[in-house]
Amino acid sequence: MAVAILREGDLLIASIESDLSDSEVIALRDDLTRMVGDHRIQGIVIDVAALDVIDSFVARALRAIVLTARLRGAETVIIGIQPDVAIAMVQFRLNLEPLRAALDLEAAKAILLRRTQGDALDGR
Repeated sequence: MAVAILREGDLLIASIESDLSDSEVIALRDDLTRMVGDHRIQGIVIDVAALDVIDSFVARALRAIVLTARLRGAETVIIGIQPDVAIAMVQFRLNLEPLRAALDLEAAKAILLRRTQGDALDGR
């Protein structure tokens, strides 16, 4: 698979290294979902910087990862969306809810830290 998945504490960092086939996108979703439960993961960062295009299938798969991870107790942040890709995604009116994006890994970690600390303070 063209995705490297690194575990850092209760965080998974999935770095997509090249364009993915539909079956590889589905395998990524399944692997991340399984790993959330196996390792009690609280946050996922998906780096899409290597993607020149995010089509409707990939956008739906990213949404599915976010929703599935949330049901398993983990928050997800997408990083590295290239400017041209972001413009195309908006022009094609892809449904991006509830995707949360950040520019880089540090910003994503800050978002996830706020989300997980906020849940702890709220008693969730």
